[in-house]
Amino acid sequence: QVRLVESGGGSVQTGGSLRLSCTASRYTYYMAWFRKVPGKEREGVAVSSGDGRTVYADSLKGRVTVSRENAKNTLSLQMNDLKPEDTGMYYCAVDPGVYRWTTIQALSAKNYAYWGQGTQVTVSS
Repeated sequence: QVRLVESGGGSVQTGGSLRLSCTASRYTYYMAWFRKVPGKEREGVAVSSGDGRTVYADSLKGRVTVSRENAKNTLSLQMNDLKPEDTGMYYCAVDPGVYRWTTIQALSAKNYAYWGQGTQVTVSS
C-alpha cells in the first residue's frame, strides 16, 4: 500500500503559475500527475520514472515541468502560463512496478495502482 498526499492547488488568473507537490509514503518507480478537467476523461500530465526519464502530455509540453526527489519520495509539478481550460482536479498517481513503459503507457491512468485524493486547480480569465 502506498499513501499519497497532494498539495499546492489553488486559484490563479490566466497566465499565472502554480506548483503542485505529492509526497508518497514510500519509493515507487513511477510517479505521475494526472488531471480531470470538466467534460474530458482523466488524462496524464507528466510522469517521472525511476531511471530518470520524464514524459509529458503533448498538450501541456512547454508549460509544465515535473521534478522528483527520491530521498523524500516527492514529485512536484510546476505549471506556468495557466489557462482557464487547465481548471480541474489534479491527481498524483504512483506504481511500484519496474517496467519500461512507452509514453502512451506511462500516461495511461489504468496502469497506476495508487492514487491521491486530488487537489483543485482553478484558473480564471
